[in-house]
Order: sequence, then C-alpha cells, then structure tokens
Amino acid sequence: MSNCGSSEQPQVLMLGEIHHANGVFDGLCQSVCVKQITNGTRGQFLDDCGSGTYSNVVAIARNFTGRFDSDLIAKLPSSVKFICHNGAGYDQIDVKACTERGILVSNTPFVVNDATADTAMLLLLAALRRAWIPQSAVRNGLWDHTRPLGRDPKGLTLGILGLGGIGSAVAKRAAPFGLKLQYHNQSPARASAMSRLNLGNDEPKYVTFEELLRTSDIISVHVPLSDRTRHLIGKKEIDMMKENIIIINTARGPIIDESALVQGLERGKIWSVGLDVFEQEPEIHPGLMKNENAILLPHIGTATIDTRKCMEVTMLDNVKNGLFHKQLLTPVPEHAQAAR
Repeated sequence: MSNCGSSEQPQVLMLGEIHHANGVFDGLCQSVCVKQITNGTRGQFLDDCGSGTYSNVVAIARNFTGRFDSDLIAKLPSSVKFICHNGAGYDQIDVKACTERGILVSNTPFVVNDATADTAMLLLLAALRRAWIPQSAVRNGLWDHTRPLGRDPKGLTLGILGLGGIGSAVAKRAAPFGLKLQYHNQSPARASAMSRLNLGNDEPKYVTFEELLRTSDIISVHVPLSDRTRHLIGKKEIDMMKENIIIINTARGPIIDESALVQGLERGKIWSVGLDVFEQEPEIHPGLMKNENAILLPHIGTATIDTRKCMEVTMLDNVKNGLFHKQLLTPVPEHAQAAR
C-alpha cells in the first residue's frame, strides 16, 4: 500500500498493520508519504531495499515484525534516519548497527508498564496457588478443592529484579497483598523515584543480586535482555535461592536458563513458576509443558486493547516527531542523549 502523492513529502515505511490507532495513522497518512507492507518475506524485503523501492524512506515504523539484525540494517537505504519500534523490549533490533549507520531507534516504554505489571501479578497469584492443577482437574470433570494447598502472599518476601517502570508498577500492586518488597538494580534507585512509588513503610529495600537470590520467597524478573542479562539466572543462581522459591518472568525468556529452570522444578527446589516469555518462543521447553507447577502464557503482557492502542500511538508519534522535529520522543537508552 502507498498513499504517496507529492515527491516532496517525507516518506515512511510502515511494516505491519495498525489495529487500534487508526485515527492517528490516518492523520499521519495525510501529512506524509506512507508505504506499507503487511505481508511478505525477509528475502523480498531485502530485494526491494536493493532495488531502490524504499530509496527515499526516512523513517521505518515496525509493528510486531521480524528481527532487524546487522545484515538487514546494512541493506537499508541511506535515507533512513529513524526506526520506530512498537514495543518496550527492543532486543530484536541491533542498536549498535543502527548507531553505526546514524539511525536513531525508539521504543514504547511507560505505556506498557501497567498491563505488564498486571500480568506479573496474575502469574504471581496463580503460581502461589499452583492454579493450573485445580483448573485442569475441573476441566477434566474432577472436583477436588483440597489439592493442592497454596500459599498466602502475606509475609512473603518479593524480590523484584529490575525496579524500572514495570518493576515499580509491580511493587505498587504487590504491597497491598502484604508482601515484603526488596529489589536489585545495577545501582540503587534515586530517592525521587522511590518517593513516586508512595509506598511509605512498604517501600522496596535495595539489596545485592546475591542477597535477592538468597532471601526472596518470590522473584519477579523485570530487566531488559542484553548480553549482560542473558542467562542471568541459571543453575548456580537457582541453587542459591530458598527452597520452594517461586519465579515469575514477564521480561524476556533468555534471561533465565530454561533447562536449569526445568531442573529446579523437577527436583522440587522451585515451588512453581509463572512465565509469559520463553527462551525459544514460540517453542516452549517440554519440561515446562508437562509440569503442573508451571503457569504458562503466550507473551500476552501488553495484550489489552487499551495498551496496544497506546503503544501504536507512541510509535506513530515518534515517527512524526522524527520527521518534523528531527528528534524521537522515546528513544532507546543508547540513543537518548543523541536524540535530545
């Protein structure tokens, strides 16, 4: 699809469809030339880049499309200055390769915080009750309200690994359940960030990574995926945890070594897990699939109508700001300084 009229209009390449922010997208189409791809293969896209089909594109908006690795980025037209990604996590984009090409990248933080935190709490409560076991029993015509007995959240210690936007939203939701809160970041959160939580005596306590592993009853993962955080939690780290630990992950699957996670479940070290993300998704480790103490969701952390609309609006607003003001509204951290 293309709405291009005047050759003087800035050009945008829209990868994927807009499902919710249609009014904003229609407004963008009235002010710029939009070329849209809703299907096709990576090979076809690279061929089109090589043939000059997108030679005047300045901004690319990507809505749940494939990986932008260094090979793909190297073949983008020299005119491309901005890649606006729909999603908070942007590990599918090689930001270093973009930087070398002079391309700035944006994501959609902030607007995903509440929905993802809600999903984390859903998984946390379900994992405490090992909810899959009674649900599966009822669906199979069995009625046993005594098995399994779950655990109450009150008095347990929740370790939040990554007290950013989503981790902070989890803390605010967890405190009323009577959970004791602690967290680990690369450095302690600023006092201003802690005061915004408005949790008073329930304010999360900063601990080292090792202390969080050793003293938490529940660990909820909220760090971005990077070379540093890949397999941040493996067998060694699980061995350091308390007996009957509960692990929640709504961040990225490869942060946890899935094989080590399965081993921990099978030997009874781990009480239960609640996972919205997986190391090789959409493939899920067979050991998780067959384990009744694993609560599994298909990466639906942001899957609400309201949040998905806000994400699309943020992506399109970044496109407009890049085209007309040469800046991105929500640049990825690696590009935040350059975008100011």
